[in-house]
Amino acid sequence: MNPKRKQRLLLIGLLVGGVAVAVSLVLYALNSNINLFYTPTQIAQGEAPQGREIRAGGMVVEGSVQRASGALDVQFGVTDYAHTVTVSYDKILPDLFREGQGIVAVGQLNAEGVLVASQVLAKHDENYMPPEVAEALKQSGRLPPDSESAPVKAQP
Repeated sequence: MNPKRKQRLLLIGLLVGGVAVAVSLVLYALNSNINLFYTPTQIAQGEAPQGREIRAGGMVVEGSVQRASGALDVQFGVTDYAHTVTVSYDKILPDLFREGQGIVAVGQLNAEGVLVASQVLAKHDENYMPPEVAEALKQSGRLPPDSESAPVKAQP
């Protein structure tokens, strides 16, 4: 083989190898930052991973909010009207958080199946429901009891 052709082939091989390493590092970094959305039904069926950050959403169960006296700790149930998941949170809840409303909690499942949340996201007006929660409720065929139509998405 011609030495010049050999040199070009080696250079192309190094470039392809370098690009492959760069792409694999980017994909690895993105994979560790992805947190997928799971419904309470999916969590109850064991589809959600333990020890990895996930997003879970649904409607806050009426009468399920339990606050610890003298601390910020709070536990509440989140449902898609088929299954309920308990969420534990140890920070200040958003001002718009209340029972019967749609929320999304970000956190990790523990061994007991409780979602230990690091963040709780609540709606910002009376017509808004997180898109993931609306889709999950639509797929399960269960909209909130007081809702006659599909939830409305937020206006930009």
